[in-house]
Amino acid sequence: MNHLWTDTGYVSINHVGEQLCGDRVEIIGDNENSVTLVLADGLGSGVKANILSTLTSKIICTMMANNMPIEECVDTIVKTLPVCQVRQVAYSTFTIIRVTDNSVAEIIQFDNPNVILLRDGKSVDYPITSRVIEGKTILESKIPLQLHDVFIAMSDGAIYAGVGKNMNFGWQRDNIIEYVERLYEDSLSAKMIASLIVDECNRLYEGEPGDDTTAAAIRIRERAPVNLLFGPPADPKDCTKMMTLFFSKEGKRIVCGGTTSKIAADYLHETIETSIEYGTDPDIPPIAHLKGVDLVTEGVITMSKVVQYAKSFVEGSDLSNLWSLQTDGASLIAQMLFEYATDINFFVGKAINPAHQNPDLPITFGIKIHLVEELTEYLKKMGKQIKVSYF
Repeated sequence: MNHLWTDTGYVSINHVGEQLCGDRVEIIGDNENSVTLVLADGLGSGVKANILSTLTSKIICTMMANNMPIEECVDTIVKTLPVCQVRQVAYSTFTIIRVTDNSVAEIIQFDNPNVILLRDGKSVDYPITSRVIEGKTILESKIPLQLHDVFIAMSDGAIYAGVGKNMNFGWQRDNIIEYVERLYEDSLSAKMIASLIVDECNRLYEGEPGDDTTAAAIRIRERAPVNLLFGPPADPKDCTKMMTLFFSKEGKRIVCGGTTSKIAADYLHETIETSIEYGTDPDIPPIAHLKGVDLVTEGVITMSKVVQYAKSFVEGSDLSNLWSLQTDGASLIAQMLFEYATDINFFVGKAINPAHQNPDLPITFGIKIHLVEELTEYLKKMGKQIKVSYF
């Protein structure tokens, strides 16, 4: 297995008063062999801009999914997009970043702010060549990659943040570089880097963005497997098999559920140390401690909250990322799955929990399965590699 991983993430905020975002990000690939990120910025804002940026990003991604060369994709786009008769500019600008085998990045840029490359947390220059296609200047780069390289693409809403409010000329590219260099840590995910930038843009806009604003990031990192055990097996005879498989896997381990953690403790011949202290969210039951396991939590209530966090994370509606600072069980799982993990293995028991048979509790037989299915879909959208095993 390739020990490197291409981590991707983006965050967008809409022009004040608009229901739709005029920026669009599309990501295709498997984050292991090849991944392509396209950020398109439609002219203006609202419905028209949304349609044009969607058209641009979809065309590029569709062509690349069919193994068309980047040059042909760009040629098709620049020939397809009309030019505004009033402003004499194309209806959509775009940035394409394609990473192959976690070793080489190809960047194609047309009228968006130039991509920022961070290497060891510091901005570095990279070679750029330009050529004219259909009267439009296209910038191209090919860059050998190193571990922890970060690429940051932006729509022009980012560099105009604060115009007429906190800054005379907006938040220029050099200001953004200074900002991300100051906050950079190797542990930050691509999504968190993008979130930090857009959150600051929103602050400079005083909560009323004067343009659609998007930041997208790609980060080259080492693979980090996480294994999550949730629920006892349907047949008690399968407990040893389930535990043997779970504890034989490489990576961090999370155990969810009281009965499940007791089975794990018996298998390890260890004792569970329960906590009576709630974390930062009093609605989430306290965590426990078990030697050989990185995190032990309650089951259904905790996992339901994790699913809520995953939904907000994927939809980009949670700029604050509160879970990243909290210490309750659901937040700790979110930190491990969203930020740390690249490969996630679920071990899900299908036993009926007697505690869930109380008719006064709004818990149905299939709730564990439903939670896992919903969570895995969100994790796949984050670019994680997922494997689910039922027992």
